[in-house]
Amino acid sequence: MTDERSKVLIVDDSRTNIAIMKDILSDEYEVFSALSGKDALQIARQENVDLILLDVVMSEMDGYEVCRRLKADQDTKNAPVIFVTSMGEMGDETKGLELGAIDYMIKPVRAPIIKARVRNHLELKKYRDFLENLSTVDGLTGVGNRRHFDEVLDREWRRAVRGSHPFSVILLDIDFFKKYNDQYGHLAGDDCLRQVAKALKDTARRGGDTVARYGGEEFVVIAAESPREGAFALAEKLRICVEALNISHATSEICDHVTVSIGVDTVVPTSDMKVSNFLETVDQALYQAKRGGRNRVRQPLDESI
Repeated sequence: MTDERSKVLIVDDSRTNIAIMKDILSDEYEVFSALSGKDALQIARQENVDLILLDVVMSEMDGYEVCRRLKADQDTKNAPVIFVTSMGEMGDETKGLELGAIDYMIKPVRAPIIKARVRNHLELKKYRDFLENLSTVDGLTGVGNRRHFDEVLDREWRRAVRGSHPFSVILLDIDFFKKYNDQYGHLAGDDCLRQVAKALKDTARRGGDTVARYGGEEFVVIAAESPREGAFALAEKLRICVEALNISHATSEICDHVTVSIGVDTVVPTSDMKVSNFLETVDQALYQAKRGGRNRVRQPLDESI
């Protein structure tokens, strides 16, 4: 566990109820609040909250509908929801649990009870997140695997569509890696992949950067909210950082050490665009880098050598 405080969102149309629960929880957690379902959905998505305390009876949009929308949204579906309400009938509780809530508490809430419930559910979420992370890490290199890349790609693409943000992807391929394996053996090849992955991860350190192993000797970097110039500059830094490892490669046709070819592209996506088509343009840029002599960065239609 880290020292970073968990984020808890309190949703209630009563300022008094929010103030009471904030007073109970704010010493341990970073607490956000919303007076309406609409605001709750927005805050939950923007702040990536860890747990939501949700009132049922609210005007305009009740808690059941808020919960349904939270669980239908890829960005918020994993946040545990605890209903906090004065409605205590079995049917009310059953409906909340069937919609995806993890727990149900009846008002008036008692401080020791709400603290214990919140603490327990946050611990369970941390454990689930830990297991989820294990399933999305490449076992050899320690960076994200293809599953992790696909998940982040989908999430960040949709976020870029909503916010009209630039979205960049960088695709890298180790030059003549088959020749490297043939010359030095697969154990050395694995060590080469690990060194390259670490160099990429150490270089792409911005909050919106995600490094993953794309397959074989290919790596990919998602640079969320990075404009074209920034993405190209990052791609060049990545090329240089791999070259600076100075890993001997006697059978390379272009250099005596390991290098990478890189394709990069940027787009401000819209709802009618397909992310698969965008990835094809990045792959075309990588092909241009290889065709242009390798150990270089190319953007689509960049024919300069």
